[in-house]
Amino acid sequence: SDSGKDAGRFTAAWELYKAQEDVVAVCKEYNIKITLFHGRGGSVGRGGGPMYLAIQSQPPGSVMGTLRVTEQGEMIQAKFGLNQTAIRQLEIYTTAVLLATVHPPVPPRSAAWRSVMDEISDAGRKYYRQIVFETKEFLQYFHEATPEAELGNLNIGSRPTRRKSSGGTTQLRAIPWIFAWTQTRSVLPAWLGVGKGLQAAMEKGHRDELRAMYKEWPFFQSTVDLIEMVLAKADMPITKHYEDVLVSQNVRELGKELRDEFHVTEKHVRDITGHHKLSENNKTLRRLIESRLPYLNPINMLQVEVLRRLRQDETNPKLRDALLITMKGIAAGMQNTG
Repeated sequence: SDSGKDAGRFTAAWELYKAQEDVVAVCKEYNIKITLFHGRGGSVGRGGGPMYLAIQSQPPGSVMGTLRVTEQGEMIQAKFGLNQTAIRQLEIYTTAVLLATVHPPVPPRSAAWRSVMDEISDAGRKYYRQIVFETKEFLQYFHEATPEAELGNLNIGSRPTRRKSSGGTTQLRAIPWIFAWTQTRSVLPAWLGVGKGLQAAMEKGHRDELRAMYKEWPFFQSTVDLIEMVLAKADMPITKHYEDVLVSQNVRELGKELRDEFHVTEKHVRDITGHHKLSENNKTLRRLIESRLPYLNPINMLQVEVLRRLRQDETNPKLRDALLITMKGIAAGMQNTG
C-alpha cells in the first residue's frame, strides 16, 4: 500500500520481492519455519490482483505449505459472498500454495536480470516521485481532477481519508489515493513510472532480455500482466473529460504529460508481451471490461457533472447523494478499487 504510494507500483513490488528473499535466506540459515503475511489491497496499486498468480510468483522458498493474506472489504464480498464462489476461492488458494511448495517458482535466471530490474525500478521511482512529490502543480491537479476532496465528506470507509488534516499527498491514506484515481478511470498509481522504467531499459538495449524475462520468470510476468490489466481498464478520453470540465487551465499541461506517459507505458508493455491489444491473451477479461462500458461510461459523465455542481453548492444533500451513487457504480464497474 504505502510503499506503492511512496515509490510506485513497480519499485514496491521489486523491493518486496528482494526483502522476502533475504528473510527466507536468514530463516533457512537458522532453520526457522516461516509464514509470510501478505497485507495486499484489493487494487493493483496496493498489491492486489489474482491470488493464484501472486502466490505462484513469490520468491522460491517463501511459500512452504503456509500462507497468510489479508482480503479487503470489497474483495471479501466479491470472493466469498456466495457459497460456491467461496469454495472456488479456497480451492485456488490451496492449489497455489501446494504448487508453490512442491514446485517453487523459478528465481531470476541471472544477475543480469536483477540488474535490469534495478534499472527499471530506479528510473521509474525517480519519475514517479518527481511527478507526485516534486511537481508543484500535482496536488492541485489531483484535488481538482478527482473526487478526492469530496471523499472525506461522504460517510464511506472505516477510517479518515488522511492521517492529518494537512501534509498533501504524504498524509493521504493509500486506499483513498487509489480510489480517487480509479473513479476517473486513469488508475494512475498502478502504472505511473513504469513506462519511464521500461523505456530506460529499452534504451540500454535490454529489449530481448525483457521479453525473455516475461516468458521465463513468473514474478516479472505477473507484474507486467497486472500492469497490462490496469492499462486495459483505464480510459484516457474519460480522464480527459474530468480535466476539461473540472481542472483549472494553469495545471492542464500536467494532465497532458500524464496521458502521454500512459501511452508510453502501454507501448512498452505491448512490446514486451508481444500483444497487439492490451490483455489480448485474456479474452475473458477483455469481454468483462467491454461488457461494462455501456453502463460505466454514462456514470462517469454523470459524476463529472455532479462534481461540477457540487463544487459550486457544497452543502447540497441531493448532490452529495448523487455523487455517492456514482462512486458506487464506478467502483462496481472497475472492480479493484481500493
